[in-house]
Amino acid sequence: MRKQRPKETEEEHIVLQFRPRERAESPKHPSSENAADNPSPDSDADPASPPSPRAESDDFRHRMLTNAAAIAFTIALIAIGLWLARNIIDLREIQDCALMGLRGCTHISTPPP
Repeated sequence: MRKQRPKETEEEHIVLQFRPRERAESPKHPSSENAADNPSPDSDADPASPPSPRAESDDFRHRMLTNAAAIAFTIALIAIGLWLARNIIDLREIQDCALMGLRGCTHISTPPP
């Protein structure tokens, strides 16, 4: 079996020029000086056009309500998991007791006198 070595030729070493992405939306309120000095392809956009979906979705109150709902859901899942784990432990203890042949393995709750 022959060893494979990477080819080391000058053709493989290519430097690519970095090109930044184009902006998806135009600035909300460009200043008149900036617009006159640097005309951009987005400058012909109508200033009365509706805001972009990103601007609409960036609602602080909605995000906080969503975060609060997610935290409440997470806490509920943790509480249910802990309750379920405790019940499984209790059932396992009762089953171990019954498998050893002992009587009176179940927990009987009695009301206080």
